[in-house]
Amino acid sequence: MSAQDAKERAHDARVYQVGLVLALVLSAVPFGAVALGLLPASGLLWMIAICAIVQILVHFRCFLHIDLSSNHRHDLQLILFSVCIVILMAGGTLWVIGNQRAMMM
Repeated sequence: MSAQDAKERAHDARVYQVGLVLALVLSAVPFGAVALGLLPASGLLWMIAICAIVQILVHFRCFLHIDLSSNHRHDLQLILFSVCIVILMAGGTLWVIGNQRAMMM
């Protein structure tokens, strides 16, 4: 193993460690806030949503190695397209079920 390979492995290990610590903190903060009742219900929902979005970004950056550089742009576009399709499917399903419920009442 060359010195460059060892350096890259050390950098990757550091990125994984930082990602793990951030993921654990971003999971523990909402659990702790709910368990201790630190905020009202609406504040808890906002805090959980913000922690979830930040945790998604941490997973993309630290574990999937997806950033805004040109060589990772295709991966990012693929993920965004997949998210768009899932949102369309879930939204369409909820819309159809909502209309069906309205017609049944």
